[in-house]
Amino acid sequence: MAQEPQPALKEIFNRDRLRHLASITKAAYAPFDEAAFMHHAMLGLDDLGIMQRMRQVAVAWHAVLPGDYNRNIEILSALAPHINHGFTSISLAEYVALYGQDHFEQSMQALHFFTRFGSSEFAIRHFLAKDMSRTLDVMQTWAFDENEHVRRLSSEGCRPRLPWSFQLKALVDDPAPVMPILEKLKNDPSLYVRKSVANHLNDITKDNPAFVLQKVATWPTDNQHTTWIVRQALRTLVKKGDNSALAILGVKSKADVVIESFQLSPDNISLGENVRITAAIKAAGTERQKLVVDYALHYVKKAGSTAPKVFKWKELHLEPGERVELGINRAIKDFTTRTHYPGRHQVDLLINGEIKAQGEFTLSS
Repeated sequence: MAQEPQPALKEIFNRDRLRHLASITKAAYAPFDEAAFMHHAMLGLDDLGIMQRMRQVAVAWHAVLPGDYNRNIEILSALAPHINHGFTSISLAEYVALYGQDHFEQSMQALHFFTRFGSSEFAIRHFLAKDMSRTLDVMQTWAFDENEHVRRLSSEGCRPRLPWSFQLKALVDDPAPVMPILEKLKNDPSLYVRKSVANHLNDITKDNPAFVLQKVATWPTDNQHTTWIVRQALRTLVKKGDNSALAILGVKSKADVVIESFQLSPDNISLGENVRITAAIKAAGTERQKLVVDYALHYVKKAGSTAPKVFKWKELHLEPGERVELGINRAIKDFTTRTHYPGRHQVDLLINGEIKAQGEFTLSS
């Protein structure tokens, strides 16, 4: 069956949603000119990406609201609970980033409030870039907040390499200033927060792997929340077969195993279908082993070359001579961040970061 085309992500900010924003702003502030807002928000809309559309909403609010920053924040705060889509709410924080740089205290309070409805993770970075120390001082207090969205913001907003945003070069070079936040959140009860901490640490491993390895090696191993964060934080290093990362997870760098089979089926698929990946692994040697099993799919690029993407599969223990069969389905379909191209796709079986077997399948045009 042919894959149904998915609406572009930018359509989160389509004409209907812009009308919704105009309507709820009018409800919060009776003199609001809905037609003027729509005019500004719709300018060149078809040619704008999702982040550009999000920013243009903030610009449109500024063009139509009274003009006093504090009054506009009051109005936006009143309408915030009525926005019908979380990502759309990010426009509220973007307003703060664009027009609140000279109102630090008010802007921090606004971002603290707005992040509950979408996220202030992109907006806070503008304040970090302008005054890192002062902004991090505020974010450290957020790590103690009772609201999980605020606690997540304290970590997510200062990630050195946050997707869809600019890098914080100072933190790429030296991540030490954010460690009080990550230390506070390392056993947070919220999975939403723990995912951010893990992703933050994983970001840091791309530039300062030794820094992360030294820190997490001292973290307690008897707390399930902390151990989950460490496992996820080291995933990039584990995929590379980093011996120190594997050791922290209790994994020997070299797996003593026999690959009895590694198969991909069917051999030929169409876009939108699944490829089935199976492996039969038998433990050799004389000791119990912990294995980290992943697979790398070498996606064909538009020009015909390939680029690998590593996916997590399974962590397990095997006794000497024990055998395990694994299977997983991989959907080959287009989505907002990946377009598939026809051709022969290689798949590698990785155990403890080492290629143990390889297979192929063909994606038809």
